[in-house]
Amino acid sequence: MIKILVDAASDITKEEAYEKNIDILPIEITLDSNVFIEGENITRNEFYEMMLNQKGFAKTSLVPPQKFFEYFKQQKDQNNEVIYIGLSSKLSGTFNSAFMAKEQVEYDSIYLVDSLSASYAIKILADIALKMIVEGKTAKEIHAYLEEMKKKVTIYACLDTLEFLKRGGRINSTAAFIGELVNLKPIITINPEGKIEVVSKALGRTRGIINILKLLKKKKISVQFPKYILYSYGDYNCDRFEEKLLENQYGMQGRLQIGPTIGAHIGPEAFGIVFVEE
Repeated sequence: MIKILVDAASDITKEEAYEKNIDILPIEITLDSNVFIEGENITRNEFYEMMLNQKGFAKTSLVPPQKFFEYFKQQKDQNNEVIYIGLSSKLSGTFNSAFMAKEQVEYDSIYLVDSLSASYAIKILADIALKMIVEGKTAKEIHAYLEEMKKKVTIYACLDTLEFLKRGGRINSTAAFIGELVNLKPIITINPEGKIEVVSKALGRTRGIINILKLLKKKKISVQFPKYILYSYGDYNCDRFEEKLLENQYGMQGRLQIGPTIGAHIGPEAFGIVFVEE
């Protein structure tokens, strides 16, 4: 059997994972000296409400190598093959934990995919893998295909502030300061190297929506794969964004909420889109 493994940065919910037989390794989030795990002692909306009400900033931990080792060892003992699709190695040490654990387990049937991305980009890759399993593809074939497909999955997101990315060390303080100084709303993506990059800045959320649309028009979006609207907390920005997308003939296949692991770094009131390029 081929097992699909992701971490909590994929934003795949426990309910969806159970339905699709995807395994998820949790990532701990610390906020105001309290440790949370989504789905166990906090919901997504509760997390964002705490972010808005607390003075401190949320911090995320990586999945330790031991957790991967235990999982990989169990699958080895059951003669299962594993495809792990992980959060970008340039954003977290979690992927390196998986690599270390694979070396310790000494099992060739573990395939690691550094998504060089995050959130629902990983979900798209996981769904592709599941479809290929049904089609009878081998784990080796799926791994090779995902390595190519990951280059085509793109995320654009408009953030309310760069402050959370700065606090998490995902962007430098100078860039964040300039943005805050003039109340700019940054448009970010995850570049081909797997790092967060500010690709545009807008004066206000309305201009943010317009700027994302301009970026989309430069892309050849594949119709073979789903496009999802993303949001962190609150529907208002998402509603306006979806309305403009529909006006411009971009049909969406769903609206998905970003979970605490990624939300800790982008903050509330963010919105965006994930899609696959041709």
